[in-house]
Amino acid sequence: MSARERLISHLSRYRSIIPDFDSFIDYQFRPLSPTIRTNTLLLEPGELASMLSSRGMRLSAVPWHPWFFRVDDPGQVGNPGRTLEHLLGYYYVQELTSALPPMVLSPRPGDLVLDVAAAPGSKTTQMAQMMRNSGTIVANDVDYRRMGALRSNVDRLRITNVVMTRNDGRRIQSSVAFPRILLDAPCSSEGIARRSPEHVAKLTLTQIRGLSRLQMSLIRRSIDLLEPGGLLVYSVCTFAPEEAELVVDHAISLGMEPEEVRLPLRSEPGVREWVDERGRHYRFSPGVEMAVRIYPHLNDTGGMFIALLRKPEAR
Repeated sequence: MSARERLISHLSRYRSIIPDFDSFIDYQFRPLSPTIRTNTLLLEPGELASMLSSRGMRLSAVPWHPWFFRVDDPGQVGNPGRTLEHLLGYYYVQELTSALPPMVLSPRPGDLVLDVAAAPGSKTTQMAQMMRNSGTIVANDVDYRRMGALRSNVDRLRITNVVMTRNDGRRIQSSVAFPRILLDAPCSSEGIARRSPEHVAKLTLTQIRGLSRLQMSLIRRSIDLLEPGGLLVYSVCTFAPEEAELVVDHAISLGMEPEEVRLPLRSEPGVREWVDERGRHYRFSPGVEMAVRIYPHLNDTGGMFIALLRKPEAR
């Protein structure tokens, strides 16, 4: 079986829950144009566009976010991650769906935020921009090598409100509670199939179920670290209900209150029911429908699942 056939076979387990499934599959084999995020701590989007256009890059503005551009044609530059402007921290190469979880969490200048699985730093640095380099982001990751990429990106973009820690997210200790937490959890990454079809084609259901258990442990610890009334965004770039709705359903069972996720692009609600390839019937809390699923064929992006949860006030 070819890699293409294995990918289609794997993703077919979601046929019953993904609208216009044939179009969804078709998009997995369409190249995904790179997108870049202007570092507004250093310059305005128009200035960046002028700089890169002078290098022969052809950009188009993303209509729902002023910081982002699609690279329609990199010109002679070839790779948008290999320019002087990139080295100087004027922009970050970031897929559009990656920008959505920070938008949902919506940190403000002066806030205290925990990023549980931060490396390599796309969402951490985006939140730093949203906070205008004020307040504090505790950017945590367990992987020493990925921490190096996080540090490099924070330094390159000249961000000063990030404190980096290296801990297993299931065992983070803190003497303070956090009003906002981002848990962009380690996942099977099915949503990046357009960039890495070989990775998704090699996934096993055993891996997905193991990741689901890890994600439940991470969300339990995140809930413990969240202050009463605080907000938690849970996100994964995957389509598997075991890693998405099942984890959010677990959080709801622990008392977390789901809130509606509102986005400026097309999405589908979380699924209430699903029958897997083994015939196992999953039924989830009605609250999971307030989460969103982003599919590649709806917006010409990668894939993502995002939920917004609030911890009840102490009584």
